[in-house]
Amino acid sequence: MSKTNLLMHTLQSGSARYVVAMAASAGGLNALSVILAALPADFPAAIAIVMHVSPDHKSLLVEILNCRTHLQVHQARTGDVLSHSHVFVAPPNHHLSVLADGVLELSSPHAEKIHYARPSAEPLFASVAEVYGKDAIAVVLTGGDGDGTMGVQIIKDHGGRVIAQDRSTSQDFSMPKGAIETGDVDFIVPLDRIAAKLIEMLGVCKSV
Repeated sequence: MSKTNLLMHTLQSGSARYVVAMAASAGGLNALSVILAALPADFPAAIAIVMHVSPDHKSLLVEILNCRTHLQVHQARTGDVLSHSHVFVAPPNHHLSVLADGVLELSSPHAEKIHYARPSAEPLFASVAEVYGKDAIAVVLTGGDGDGTMGVQIIKDHGGRVIAQDRSTSQDFSMPKGAIETGDVDFIVPLDRIAAKLIEMLGVCKSV
């Protein structure tokens, strides 16, 4: 079955129960590659990713990540539905948000930048919190400008959980540090242990 047909088949079964929202900037390609490569093909959650990339050049992030993981990686489009074992990446110059029933929505390319970025982690984290509540996990990876700081607080306010990459494995610790300083980070984890932590956390979720 082609990846396109597999996506359509999965979407017909409805949205994922659990969602992992990831945000990254400087050093993010390596961080995302390490995490996604270590997740199983039947990972029981959808993953939504915001990474700060230049809008001036075609992004190859989706193509690169597709070669490094057993999961299905797609550039997010308005109307897509978050489905387990699938990864949805915000395109350059668009914020990514989640609506009811896990439906994705992209902002206008002229939407206001947040933390000097478009896409920003803040709309993604806030909307995931509103829709998924305790079934949401935010992951703040290496990057600058403190993006995601407000969003992780909203995730926690709605009962979700937060992982931050540790200082020693971050190319730029500004984003994880900002999240940690809110007091709302549940786990500070080295990059090579984040995938295992996600699997552990989703295992706990499935037993509830």
